[in-house]
Amino acid sequence: MKALKEFVIPFVGLKEGMHDYSFEIDDRFFESFEYSETGHGRVHVNVSLERKERMLIFTFAFKGFVTVPCDRCAMDMDHPVEGHERLIVKFGHEFIEESDEIIVIPDTESHIDISPYIYEYIILALPMKRVHPEGEEGCDPEAIEKLNRHSSGETDPRWEALKQLKDKSE
Repeated sequence: MKALKEFVIPFVGLKEGMHDYSFEIDDRFFESFEYSETGHGRVHVNVSLERKERMLIFTFAFKGFVTVPCDRCAMDMDHPVEGHERLIVKFGHEFIEESDEIIVIPDTESHIDISPYIYEYIILALPMKRVHPEGEEGCDPEAIEKLNRHSSGETDPRWEALKQLKDKSE
């Protein structure tokens, strides 16, 4: 992953209280992550940082879309993403990830890069199954035709034999 300077937040010297940041995520952001599930998208992210004496509390709110391949036809489609997440950063002796929401960073750190967290939150907002909505044009007609040809509706006779065994046991 290449460093994205605008996502590095220096917290040393910040006064205690609330600090707000706004980011526009675009293709450049997604392309900076190696093995990214998507290379395209447009997401607006608002970040609120509550600075406390021994802790940072980040609240992320994001909304937009990312381009992902359809699981049915493999054509790219824009999928909406939206969410709210929280990250609590404590100070300690070494870096420790206590949970999905709480991390500990060394006291010697002066800044934090929030880009990996933003990327993770956006990707986790995507559903497991990504397909074009039913009834809308979008899936590649040729791909759907191939799928229909290969799924003739006939079942393998070996499965039928297993099904008969199951029916007998019930």
